[in-house]
Amino acid sequence: MEKKIIPTKVITGVCRWSYANVWQPKAIEEGAKPKYSVSLIIPKSDTATIEKIKAAIQAAYEEGTGKLKGTSKSVPPLSTLKTPLRDGDTERPDDPAYANSYFVNANSITAPGVVDADRQPIIDTSEVYSGVYGRASINFYAYATKTAKGIACGLNNLMKVKDGEPLGGHSRAEDDFANIDDDFLS
Repeated sequence: MEKKIIPTKVITGVCRWSYANVWQPKAIEEGAKPKYSVSLIIPKSDTATIEKIKAAIQAAYEEGTGKLKGTSKSVPPLSTLKTPLRDGDTERPDDPAYANSYFVNANSITAPGVVDADRQPIIDTSEVYSGVYGRASINFYAYATKTAKGIACGLNNLMKVKDGEPLGGHSRAEDDFANIDDDFLS
């Protein structure tokens, strides 16, 4: 079966996951629909992923011109719209996790598939946390609301590749108690 190429879809290189809400949807603000989400921290050295994302944003812009035009006479230039690829050095200068990186916030109202490096489903929710490294399947699309127009990033699926230092100061119970030797029964 031939694989269909979707110009607005990207499979990232290995990136770090932050704000990983992949098991339970979370509402960002009161009254908003709960969504699954993750911030993908992409090293600036991963030029292949960055170029794929820029091309997918351009494709989403071209596919969404009708939506972006709305009732106006013309489509606003892409450069004037809000886009999801953001510079960590500029927007998060005080967060070392975002240094020398770009980031994309991806979300979905449906749960993403989450697999390990062998493409086996991850069942243990403690295996995925903010700070792990992995790949993401994401898609870009145009949106237009009463107050804003732009390109957004949808979350499809995630593949965990390796563990990383947990972000946000939260540690895993397995790590906290790993070196405890005391035998309370003796």
